[in-house]
Amino acid sequence: MDTIQITLPDGATRQVARGTTAAQIASQISPRLAKEALVARADGELVDLSQPLERDVKLSILTAKEPDAVQVFRHSAAHLMAAAVLELYPNVKLGVGPPTDSGFFYEFLRPEPFTPEDLETIEAKMRELAARDIPNERKMLPKPEAVELYRQSRQEFKCELVEEKAVEPMVSFYTTGKFIDFCRGPHIPSTGRIKAFKLMSVAGAYWKGQEGNPQMQRIYGACFIEPKELEEYLHKLEEAKRRDHRKLGAELDLFSIEEEAGPGLIFWHPKGGVIRRQMEDWLRAELTRHGYDLVYTPHVMRLDLWKTSGHANFYRENMFGAIEVENAEYQLKPMNCPGHILIYKSRLRSYRELPIRLAELGTVYRFERSGVLHGLMRVRGFTQDDAHIFCMPEQIEREVQDCIEFAWEVLRVFGFDRYEVELSGGDPARPQDYAGTAEEWKRAEDALTGTLQRMNVPYKYMPGEAAFYGPKIDVKLVDAIGRPWQLTTVQFDFNLPGRFKLEYVGEDGSRHQPLMVHRALWGSVERFFGVLIEHYAGAFPAWLAPVQVAVLPVSGKFEEYAKKVTQQLKDAGFRVRHDDRNEKLQAKIRDAQLEKIPYMLILGGKEAEAGTVSVRHRSKGDLGPRPAEEFIADLRREVDSRA
Repeated sequence: MDTIQITLPDGATRQVARGTTAAQIASQISPRLAKEALVARADGELVDLSQPLERDVKLSILTAKEPDAVQVFRHSAAHLMAAAVLELYPNVKLGVGPPTDSGFFYEFLRPEPFTPEDLETIEAKMRELAARDIPNERKMLPKPEAVELYRQSRQEFKCELVEEKAVEPMVSFYTTGKFIDFCRGPHIPSTGRIKAFKLMSVAGAYWKGQEGNPQMQRIYGACFIEPKELEEYLHKLEEAKRRDHRKLGAELDLFSIEEEAGPGLIFWHPKGGVIRRQMEDWLRAELTRHGYDLVYTPHVMRLDLWKTSGHANFYRENMFGAIEVENAEYQLKPMNCPGHILIYKSRLRSYRELPIRLAELGTVYRFERSGVLHGLMRVRGFTQDDAHIFCMPEQIEREVQDCIEFAWEVLRVFGFDRYEVELSGGDPARPQDYAGTAEEWKRAEDALTGTLQRMNVPYKYMPGEAAFYGPKIDVKLVDAIGRPWQLTTVQFDFNLPGRFKLEYVGEDGSRHQPLMVHRALWGSVERFFGVLIEHYAGAFPAWLAPVQVAVLPVSGKFEEYAKKVTQQLKDAGFRVRHDDRNEKLQAKIRDAQLEKIPYMLILGGKEAEAGTVSVRHRSKGDLGPRPAEEFIADLRREVDSRA
């Protein structure tokens, strides 16, 4: 018998007949594995369970425990949806249908917009097709035959993809019943496993993401292996809606975006301004404590400066247009770094001064397309908590470590205890997208890698995600409902010091070029504030809350005592509101709860006579009567500790 050798992940080997499938091997290993198997990996490449194995191979059978298998599962769900759509609407034109982090989408061209009722109909058809347990089968066609197949069915987008992407001579297709799709796969064996899904929304998307191309309708679906996972995901989405910073920002009167001024531009209202001031005051004090010097730079500078920095070349599409002033072109700054470089360059520096750490809460302006603007999270004008460190090569790793430790401190103070770290490197296949040499990039990445390893910080390497001037470390905080947010970044830059010819006089008396670190802890004030709103669902800790205490007299008879307590709180430095409206106490409590004020002090006859206050907390409820001075002392400790 013609046999081949299969090597399993544990090192065990099996001799099997040539042409044996991964599904058959899974059955030999265990019935449970055969039942749970979704896809296989042969010599590192994902393959269908039904694919015959024709040579000696290292084989892994993948179940839902493997992220790669889950993505294959979701891609198969995208095919299931496309099959359902074609049965219901035979004249639609097909685009592409990849998996996503939570499910899948597929793009369609159709004259009529898909409605919520259409999504319900499509979902019902998907369940019908899934229940029929239709096999996903791979077929190979010669490229000319594949092109002709799509030409005859008038699927011009698929025809275009085959002509562009298919490698001669044979083209891979997958069928799900009557549905056939140009796809390299792999896929799960059949539709029967796909049970936990829900169609979520429809969005417009240009074909291939290029303006000017036809606009497709992209149907998004959520998809998980088990129904419980889908339930948890949908619950998380509902919780995210409840915490949406745009909704809470309006309800709590924190900020607005005014159409008369333009999209992506934030107006901070008084209450939002109070929180921002607390954030910035804390940060400025910490910057000083960590050895940073605070600076201020102009919002607009000559365009030539941005040509020198490389932004006019590598970052042009994200910059606003130039402004002409007295026959010279100026540019709204998209970054703070060139301004800090000019401060460094204003005089010759000595090695004794290094490292020099310049920090600025600097407002920058970037041309974000209207389709990606999103509340505080994606804007056109925002304030970065920016810093740039100029140092000698032997200081670089220490400075990077200090930046990361500073980031941990920021996360702790603002109430975050989970985070993820990524190291973003360059893409060797696209050197034209980056400044500097391969040797410089390697040295920079080695410095960042060495720092993370020395600190025992787990990280994920992200090739192709670096800034054009150097690799970077990104810290993603994880909020109260488990969502990661990209905020903190620490970037190594060997490029700009060379472009601007920066120097320092070394201990040997000769001139050397410093290295540079870009560092932002919040990313931007706006984005971090938006994350804080959603993390706390608008119920800020006492040290940040716009109003820390509401004084609520039971009736007008106790106004004088309420004024006295209010003044005591103000004298102690707290933000307090005396609610002297002619309203019932329950109405005052309800309104204070809606405003998410941390503490309410109920004042009636007993309190006025005893000099006490009845304390109510927004989430803990009634805490009982206490002397006013004792409450003030406890609140002072809570605020000072930033609990």
